[in-house]
Amino acid sequence: MRSRYCAYVLNDAAYVLSSWHPDTRPEGLDLGDTAATRWLGLDVKRYTPVDADHAIVEFVARYRVGAGSAFRLHEISRFVRDDGRWFYVDGVLPAR
Repeated sequence: MRSRYCAYVLNDAAYVLSSWHPDTRPEGLDLGDTAATRWLGLDVKRYTPVDADHAIVEFVARYRVGAGSAFRLHEISRFVRDDGRWFYVDGVLPAR
């Protein structure tokens, strides 16, 4: 999760896509107005191993676009280890 967050901070769409599991990976990725986006931090709330090759990660990523208000992306994500490497599968936004 931390490496994917760093890739967003660095505007590295190729890494974000390569760390996405092929079964759920989109063909392309639009990172939006990266010049105006300022990432403010990542808080990993919970890491739950399901088994040796599956895990759940709950996180909050904070960012600001331009001079506007800050936003929070709160997600519960599924990861799978394939051939020794962890891949993002998908995520859901928790109910408020």
